Amino acid sequence: MDTVTLEPSLYTVKAVLILDNDGERLYAKYYDGTYPSVKEQKAFEKNIFSKTHRTDSEIALLEGLTVVYKSNIDLFFYVIGSSHENELMLMAVLNCLFDSLSQMLRKNVERRSLLENMEGLFLAVDEIVDGGVILESDPLQVVHRVALRGEDVPYSEQTVTQVRKTALITSFISTYYTAQCGICSIALLTFHTPET
Repeated sequence: MDTVTLEPSLYTVKAVLILDNDGERLYAKYYDGTYPSVKEQKAFEKNIFSKTHRTDSEIALLEGLTVVYKSNIDLFFYVIGSSHENELMLMAVLNCLFDSLSQMLRKNVERRSLLENMEGLFLAVDEIVDGGVILESDPLQVVHRVALRGEDVPYSEQTVTQVRKTALITSFISTYYTAQCGICSIALLTFHTPET
């Protein structure tokens, strides 16, 4: 009997979806070519929604894919991976996304508030998954990074105090890293000096 050995891969997530309670797409990000056209993606989303919106379970195998999902008020969150993917890893991504949005939206995770804060959703998903690779599973870190990235407002739209604060922080970080690199290079030179 032949056994198939799968090579380990960092590309864990195939898609992240958020649908409303009618099964309509609010957010969808596909990381591979499993469903290359929008028509195929919409058909897949309708199929997922029809199979999962009336059940209380959290995991489904559908069309050769592992689907983990969670519902809240009028939203359905889905994280999709291949059929051989670890469900716990996919569930960690799902929980991180949901908990991050819950903190960002002040526990008001519903369709209207999500639509009003789509920029935060885009940033959060980008912090959690990049190209199918899981980057972060701690919602506190995601919320912190989204808050930092959200502060990247153009200088023309900032007050003088905000620009000054940004300049001070940038200056401090630059000075800190320069000092750290200087200490490291001195230590390396001391440690690696050739004997004569």
